[in-house]
Amino acid sequence: MKLSELVEKLALDVKTFKDGLQIEIKGAYVSDLLSDVMANAGKCDIWITLQTHLNIVAVASMKGLAGIIIVGNRPVQEEVLKKAEEEKIAILTTPKPAFEVAGKIYQMLK
Repeated sequence: MKLSELVEKLALDVKTFKDGLQIEIKGAYVSDLLSDVMANAGKCDIWITLQTHLNIVAVASMKGLAGIIIVGNRPVQEEVLKKAEEEKIAILTTPKPAFEVAGKIYQMLK
């Protein structure tokens, strides 16, 4: 599934790297612990988190993730969005909780 399909089906708000919406998603990973994501998320996974600080961009870039979905309508600072754009990392937001987002993605990918 392409990231653009996920954006459409979940009504996600695209904050950065709109040119990257053609990236193919291989899976999803849900965690708020950066070390856990670094150890266990797979290349081209979409990362679901409530974290909004600058380090999420570094982790996503290092792991080759398809993008980051920030849940719970949490605001993202401008410096984080700027860095994500520079690193070509899609940041998507939603008011939905992580549980709901993960469940819907699971259904779409299986």
